[in-house]
Amino acid sequence: MKNNNYCVIMAGGIGSRFWPMSTQKFPKQFQDILGTGRTMIQQTFDRISQLIPAENIYVITNQEYTELTQQQLPDVSVNNIVGEPAMKNTSACNLYMAKKIHDVNNEANIIVMPADHLILKEKTFLDKVELAFELASKNDYLITLGITPTRPDTGYGYIQFIPEKDEVISKVKTFTEKPNLEIAKSFIESGDFLWNAGIFVWRVKSILSAFTKYLPEMSNQFNGCEYNTAAEKEYIDVIYPIVSKISIDNGILEKADNVYVIPANIGWSDLGTWTSVYTNADKNDDNNAINSKNVLTYNSKGNVIRIKNQNKAAIIDGLKNYIIVDTEKALLICPRENDQLIKDYVLDLKNLKKGDRFM
Repeated sequence: MKNNNYCVIMAGGIGSRFWPMSTQKFPKQFQDILGTGRTMIQQTFDRISQLIPAENIYVITNQEYTELTQQQLPDVSVNNIVGEPAMKNTSACNLYMAKKIHDVNNEANIIVMPADHLILKEKTFLDKVELAFELASKNDYLITLGITPTRPDTGYGYIQFIPEKDEVISKVKTFTEKPNLEIAKSFIESGDFLWNAGIFVWRVKSILSAFTKYLPEMSNQFNGCEYNTAAEKEYIDVIYPIVSKISIDNGILEKADNVYVIPANIGWSDLGTWTSVYTNADKNDDNNAINSKNVLTYNSKGNVIRIKNQNKAAIIDGLKNYIIVDTEKALLICPRENDQLIKDYVLDLKNLKKGDRFM
């Protein structure tokens, strides 16, 4: 029996908030951020391959990272690793991959997921994905997994749903991108909001129909391609520069009336900042998260410390709640409360004379 379930792993980001470990040449999804022995994209593949055969798993990334992806995911066919010629946000890559998979199997159901998220409760996650596949295959639903919020976090998007008693899936009412603290607090208190994990499940026919309805110009731009042929790359290289740069949330999900959410308590984090890495990392008695055997700390607590050179000794004295990251080319020392500013640090660094050589 043909397996109609497919996966698209999105792996094109640069991860600049993880500078200096994550760089444009070697972004965070290809690194072992938590010291588990497997990189983020490898962990994502390991997780979903328990449900979906490797031949049905696709990766869409930047053209610059296709070889890196092939090296780290040798079980994925080279033909299933797709390089985008430009960064165009998530609508274009979702449409591109839906078209490509539809050409192979027009009865496909697809899960789309980022390459760099942490999911601690794997069995619960896989159960939710199986449920989503079952519902999507039988209904014209665009399904997202919503994470039960544990705090009023301003770094996440929120999904408001219409509560249904004893239902495993609920209709989505609104999407809100990264609210301020007061609004986030009100969301938590209301009880009808979930975090948007950016994990989606849909039937390929349903998502293509939604693109035709809500992003018709983009849909038309992708219609002329002969997918899974030698002509595909040339066509994609021509249209990508003129394709709109818009997220799947803004382009489709906020407009569609058939969007549903499955609440999922799966031990999720998007590992979007060094503070989130600190939260999820193993810590010693002083609550320091250290990945090197040659680090000594004095009067220092609550720090995340990453020293790339395992033969390098480091002494940290008097720092509390700091990020200390040392790589071959750069050193970052900043308070954890400033982790959202790291992107700005990177921009400032680029403005230094010859600054681009550090990136």
